[in-house]
Amino acid sequence: MKIRIVYKQIPNQKLLTPPINNQWCLVWGCQPWIAEFPWANYEYSYDFKPTESGRLTLECWITPFDYASYDGPDHSVISKLVEDTIIGISWAILDFDHGKKDGPGNSNLAHNRNSVKDASALCAFRLMPLDERFLPVLKAGWSFEIVDADRKLVYFKDESVGNITEWIWHFGDGETSTERNPVHRYEKPGHRYTVWLDVKDGDGSSRHSKHWDVIIR
Repeated sequence: MKIRIVYKQIPNQKLLTPPINNQWCLVWGCQPWIAEFPWANYEYSYDFKPTESGRLTLECWITPFDYASYDGPDHSVISKLVEDTIIGISWAILDFDHGKKDGPGNSNLAHNRNSVKDASALCAFRLMPLDERFLPVLKAGWSFEIVDADRKLVYFKDESVGNITEWIWHFGDGETSTERNPVHRYEKPGHRYTVWLDVKDGDGSSRHSKHWDVIIR
């Protein structure tokens, strides 16, 4: 989830950012790892020196979690973001000036400071699909699900973008399929397979592969 924040500093304010030798954000909880790469990252651009006025732009991305454990990502649950569903989210800019916690520089998207401790105070946002002008003309993509482990049946779902006229699946065991969403049966257990999908739209082609993601036990 990407966020872009633009902050314009007026002359009588002192904005000591970007942080030097300090954390870029405040994690409200016992999971400091959620603010670190690869779960989050950030970049600043600004046109002023410390204590001067100017314009600062912060671009960052974060990974939402249904549950973020103190013990790390292996014990946590990443939120599944689905188009046209509702998510509660907020962010705050905390501009502490000489220890004062209340001031014009403290901005909260939810307009409710209880959002830092009470999820019912968050803003509700609808997850919209990516604007068509940002979509590639043709891009292969897919996911899979093991639907019957005993019979070694795997369902492959096409998630490609474009006006596709042809699908060619390579299952990694020498077998292929031209169905859009095939179900494939593997013969050998205990194998990791490299699977790829080629799609065509009449003007070009695109390929998406996954190396050893499909595991048949």
